[in-house]
Amino acid sequence: MLGPWDVSLFRWINSGWSSPILDPVFWFFSLGIKETYFRIGLGILFVVLLFLGARLRGTAILALLSFPLANELSDLFKNGFPALRPFSQLADVVVLGSPMTSSGTMSAHAANMATIATVFWIRAGWKWGLPWAIVALLTGVSRVYVGAHYPSQVIVGWTGGIVSGMVVAFTWRAIRDLRKKKKISSSDA
Repeated sequence: MLGPWDVSLFRWINSGWSSPILDPVFWFFSLGIKETYFRIGLGILFVVLLFLGARLRGTAILALLSFPLANELSDLFKNGFPALRPFSQLADVVVLGSPMTSSGTMSAHAANMATIATVFWIRAGWKWGLPWAIVALLTGVSRVYVGAHYPSQVIVGWTGGIVSGMVVAFTWRAIRDLRKKKKISSSDA
């Protein structure tokens, strides 16, 4: 999985982009979730989505269901296929925040944001999916910027998140269609 392109791209983002202007931006996308104000903001956003109509309410709930699926998939990859993080292997890595102790095989941050973006894109269209896709992109890049993951580990995370989001969204669609079919057949009887 780790090739010369991975190290080169990692170095380009981690060292090449490093600046006092970008540090707080990428720190926010990488580690902001741990901050109380950020969690409160997400909670408020979720509550607002609950009142913006049935489609967005259902989408927000499915996104919340897909999040633990993506996170668990990340944990399975990290435990099943352990891989070192860049700061454990390379010299002169710029690390923002405290170094992680878990395996770096798959970025859970990237997976979690990608699964939310996928659910919103599938269920609510590109107008709601695109902002979440941008957040997922910035979150993944931020994990490289802060020295926590190689680009390949972020790509695996995005992939796992997209798959998790698709599983949740399409499973719900299949259940909904089956319920409609049952309702129609029972009204015909």
